[in-house]
Order: sequence, then structure tokens, then C-alpha cells
Amino acid sequence: MGDRGPTRYILPTLRKSPPDKIVSKQDSQFFNIFSVVIGLLSVLALVLLTIARNVGTSSQLAHLQTDSSYVAGVEQRIKPLARVAVAGEDNSALAIEAPTGSADTGGGGGAAALPTDGKGLYDMACTACHGLGIGGAPKSGDKGAWAPRLAQGKATLYKHAIEGFQGKDGVMPAKGGRTDASDDLVKLSVDYMIELNQ
Repeated sequence: MGDRGPTRYILPTLRKSPPDKIVSKQDSQFFNIFSVVIGLLSVLALVLLTIARNVGTSSQLAHLQTDSSYVAGVEQRIKPLARVAVAGEDNSALAIEAPTGSADTGGGGGAAALPTDGKGLYDMACTACHGLGIGGAPKSGDKGAWAPRLAQGKATLYKHAIEGFQGKDGVMPAKGGRTDASDDLVKLSVDYMIELNQ
């Protein structure tokens, strides 16, 4: 038995193509397939868009042109902003009209509708200043600030609320800024505030 040393085994080498060629071939196949799919989806989107426009034009356009609210809205938007009256000419066609949606016409625009009771007007207009004491207004519930005013009497409070008042402590706008409120409604609101602060 001899001293020959450890036995070595040599593995045979297998021939493979370089990994770069495999990856680039797979990448190019993916890119080609992806490009075809994107192209088909783009064509499909254009076809669907064309069909939708044709269907919408044939079915909705006729309805829009006969819809009275749509037609009125378009006429309102394209109407001239101003009309000019020329002295010495017939200007009878230039009658003054209330703006569409104003409080006079009962539309949805402009100021909020007036309440019918004193508490409603107080909640709508008076609390803007009297709720936080803005502009020197006595806060609702502050009996100390209201005592000298209540001592002046209801007639003075009514007058200041209706006509407005500017004193050393602050400013009271006429009718609390709601000049469209009637005097009687303002008096009801003053009565409500007196009840809160006695």
C-alpha cells in the first residue's frame, strides 16, 4: 500500500451560454410583448372614446338644447353685462330689471331670507357682534355691560338698533347690518335681547 496522497476528483465543465445573452434575450422579449399590449390598449381606448362621443352627441345634445334650465343658464351667461342709454333716443327697451337670483325675485342668490321672529333675526345678524363683543358691542349674557343700556329704556334701544349708533364704547350699525329688515322685526329682536340680558 503506498503513500500516494489524497485523491483528487475533477468535475467536468458544462458549456453554457453567457448570462448576459440570456438576460438580454428575455428583456427584449418582454419589451416586445409589452409594447404590443400597450399599443393594443391605446387603440382600444381611442375606439371607445370615438364611440362614446358619437353616442353622447346623438343622444345628449338634443336633450340639452331643449332643457329650459340649461338654455336659461346659457342665455344668462352670454347676456351683455351692461346696456347703455343714449340721451335723446328711445331707451324704453332698457327697463330696469332686478338681477336674477336677487332677494326681490326670491331666487337663490344674494342675502339670506329674513326670519319672521326676533330670535331668528338675533341668531342671523345680532350674534355676529353681540355673541363675541365685536366693535364694542355688549356680549349677550353680560348683565354688567347691559345694565346701563337697559336703564336708557326700550325707546332708546329701539332707536339705536334701527338707526344705528356710534358711542364712546363702540358702533352699532343700523339694523345690525340687515337694512332689509323691517323696523318691527328689529324691535322684536331688541325685545329678545332684553329678555336674555335682564
